[in-house]
Amino acid sequence: MTVPPRTPHRLTAALLALAFVGADAAPRVPVRDDEVLETLPLRGRDAGARELAALRAAASASGGQAADPAAAARLAQRYFDLALAQGDPRYVGYAEAVVARVAAPLPAELLVVRGQLRQYRHQFDAALADFAAALALDPGLAHAHAWRGAIFLVQARYDEAGAECAALQRLQREVLAGGCLGLLQAYGGRLAQAEASLQRALRATDDPGNRLWLLTRLGEVAAWHGQPAQAERHYREALALGLDDVYLLAAWSDFLLDAGRPDEVMALLARWEGADSLLLRLAEAETTLKRPEAARHVQALADRFASARLRGDATHRAEEARYQLRLRGDAKQALRLAADNYRVQREPRDARILLEAAAAAGDPAPAGIVRDWLQRSGFEDARLRQLARALSASPPAPAASAAR
Repeated sequence: MTVPPRTPHRLTAALLALAFVGADAAPRVPVRDDEVLETLPLRGRDAGARELAALRAAASASGGQAADPAAAARLAQRYFDLALAQGDPRYVGYAEAVVARVAAPLPAELLVVRGQLRQYRHQFDAALADFAAALALDPGLAHAHAWRGAIFLVQARYDEAGAECAALQRLQREVLAGGCLGLLQAYGGRLAQAEASLQRALRATDDPGNRLWLLTRLGEVAAWHGQPAQAERHYREALALGLDDVYLLAAWSDFLLDAGRPDEVMALLARWEGADSLLLRLAEAETTLKRPEAARHVQALADRFASARLRGDATHRAEEARYQLRLRGDAKQALRLAADNYRVQREPRDARILLEAAAAAGDPAPAGIVRDWLQRSGFEDARLRQLARALSASPPAPAASAAR
């Protein structure tokens, strides 16, 4: 989220969005010749479709081999960006196929793309190795530093993330450095400083994609800081840019659900059933409002999670934990999934579902690692701190109390 010119600095947003990209639906055979299987997001007359066709032509040669590694990098990156914008993981598979057709050794730009694809699969060590190899070839490749910083932030390795932020500052990449530093400060309990860093980065760019990401993170920081009106202004300004972005839609939906505004979530996500993370939030809103379509969407999520398990795909565990807790009422299963997820991803959203599941299951032990993180980091979100205090002080809760 290296990336096409339209979105050159949305690297951390890209990584965080992956937490929301679940498995695609299980395949099925149509029962009628006229049955609509799917409405494709890109059509022949669309500029996006024409761009993809041109990129495919440039990257292809006789025998199906990639003719030009640089052209392959551009095509694979475009596929990856589409996966993030639309929440469709099939584009990641397309990108992986493009990279696989390029003979080793890969150039720096393709190593960066492969690193992005590997971190999408939560293969973080392999991704870090790709980014390090890219930097060995090109020490000035800022995108590789930004992605390394993003992974370290996800893993709560803040000292190492800080080193990547410093590298971006040395390279004078003001927007990238500001985004990296802003998140580092936010996760380290310095929300006011985080807001200032993100605002400086916002003032330094006119690019719509950069602004969307920075405004989204400013919205999250304001919400963590207990400033809902300010958070809503940031989110609405990001939405007004008119760009598809699954992470923005998920963050804004979570804000609305926390504020008790599920009707707005239903209106927002009506056309986003194909993205698992957004379907989850839509189903939550429908369940809250007792809408009849909720049952169909809950079952669709069950099918998608089951399909992912059959493929050995474990990248969806945080979302499945939330599904089990809020839509199925199975606190014990939610706690198992949330604890497994937290061993890999340790962001505030991951911490929250683990705390909620532990409270609902009446089993505080697996959430001890989150309480330790809150104490060490100083992370300021009042909701997480209240959850942690309640989990420490309250008597065990019956599993049947799982939130819905």
